[in-house]
Amino acid sequence: MRKIVFAVPDSYEGVSVRGFLRGYCGVSARQMAKLKRLPGGIERNRRHVVATDLLHAGDKIRLSFSDDPKLPVPAPIPLRIVYEDEDILVADKPSGMPMYPSPGHDRDSLANAVAQNQVKEKDFFAYRPVYRLDKDTTGLVLIAKNPFAASCLSGSVQKTYFAVCEGPLRGSGTINRPIGLKPGHTVQRAVVPEGKPAVTRWRAISAGRIYSLVAVRLETGRTHQIRVHFSACGHPLAGDDMYGGNLLEIQRQALHCAEIRFLHPASKKRMRLRCALPADMLGLLRRLGAEDE
Repeated sequence: MRKIVFAVPDSYEGVSVRGFLRGYCGVSARQMAKLKRLPGGIERNRRHVVATDLLHAGDKIRLSFSDDPKLPVPAPIPLRIVYEDEDILVADKPSGMPMYPSPGHDRDSLANAVAQNQVKEKDFFAYRPVYRLDKDTTGLVLIAKNPFAASCLSGSVQKTYFAVCEGPLRGSGTINRPIGLKPGHTVQRAVVPEGKPAVTRWRAISAGRIYSLVAVRLETGRTHQIRVHFSACGHPLAGDDMYGGNLLEIQRQALHCAEIRFLHPASKKRMRLRCALPADMLGLLRRLGAEDE
């Protein structure tokens, strides 16, 4: 059982327990209901408290979250952990690894690798990625270890991607074009008038005659958004043959989640984590000799 203690700051003097939990702690309405049903779920200064009670600055509010019985199946797969504590785990996902088990990938997903690490560390929790990466996209994946962390982090993580695009790209820009299913397809996306709003901001890091390295941040989270937007602009990602990229230099889309920023759900500290480009993307850039901006 995970227990988290929050100290009531001066700004929450006289606020109700419900207001503090919803406003400061980020507890969802569903979690609030569960905490109230759990004996000892919500305590103030180690004593039972109700949601309408008023708080004083300096009070210690302790929340107790019950264990989650849903665990993934472990498999002996290497897992590179960038950061881990009682509430979150951040892994550097390699290319070719899906997020979840699926037909043909029953025991080689990130979920299986995380489960194997749980067995090793004797730290068991349900597998809750805060966001997803495509199977062949590499980089940082943030995993919540409990429902509270998952709820707090959902939709609030700022990600920076590195992508190698075809053609020279310099300066910076914004792509604001709607994305939806490509007509006649069930997986492939495209820029279509009836699609959902999608905004991608990019900045060139280095540029060559054939390829460019760009840093990308998303304002929306559409499926395949980076891949679709750069393809629609005439600069598909290297190796992304689904969206017009060629396979001459790399055999998968050259896309990497390099940095994440978020507010830690328990400590409320601002976190910033990074991981380096994988070997195949580094090798591609070295061969091309791209020039720094």
